[in-house]
Amino acid sequence: MDLNLNKRIALVTGSNRGTGECIAATLANEGACVVFHSNEEGLAQRAADKFPNACAVWGDISSDEGCEHVLRQTMDRVGEVDILVNNYGTVSAGKWAISTSHDWLDMYQKNVLSAARLIRGLVPAMKAKGWGRIVQLGTIGSHQPNNIMPHYYAAKGALATMSVSLTKELSHTGITVNTISPGYIRTAELEAGFRRRAEKKGWGDNWDDIVKQIVASEYPNPCGRIAERQEVADLVAFICSERAGFINGQNIRIDGGAVCYV
Repeated sequence: MDLNLNKRIALVTGSNRGTGECIAATLANEGACVVFHSNEEGLAQRAADKFPNACAVWGDISSDEGCEHVLRQTMDRVGEVDILVNNYGTVSAGKWAISTSHDWLDMYQKNVLSAARLIRGLVPAMKAKGWGRIVQLGTIGSHQPNNIMPHYYAAKGALATMSVSLTKELSHTGITVNTISPGYIRTAELEAGFRRRAEKKGWGDNWDDIVKQIVASEYPNPCGRIAERQEVADLVAFICSERAGFINGQNIRIDGGAVCYV
């Protein structure tokens, strides 16, 4: 399937590692000119160097100044962006009894306002072209939040709500806005955490066996496993493509059926 991305310019935030790097690499492999981003200088360069149609920018997008720095670099290096993938976001441990106002504000700065700042900076050029794609990386926790990490789930829920508002704001502009909400993704950090838990619980060290225990006790879903990063990246690439032009204003779960409702 040709996604027809070879003339598009994409910025993927937080793409120096993990799922963000996989998303950026997938877009580059589809022919897009991709801007890899990291909050700290130099961290995204290694990932960008793998592709002739890529470059790297940096800036802490949890602040106004950092976002402006990213926008200036992007314009200088590739020009106007067609696709914005707001992948960057962080989670922090917390509970209702101990999470402070600073903890809550920190989650909103990193998971909501970082995206809002870049949207404000990039949407005018998309509107002028009459085409654009904005993809927000959410979580199924915004559908079914847990009692722990309330500040994180609230922030991700706000991101999804913001996306619906933006969809209406950008009606008839040629720009689509969608949220992609994964469940567990097999990242290095998640695997390391579950391996530590497996050691304590006596599950052994075979990853497939560990996953069976996870989906049996902590993360039940009909697919019986955890998503791979590439599966999430493939969905994002499709949503960014010409072929997804009528998919708009959606919060699309990719979780193996872990959240089940009509």
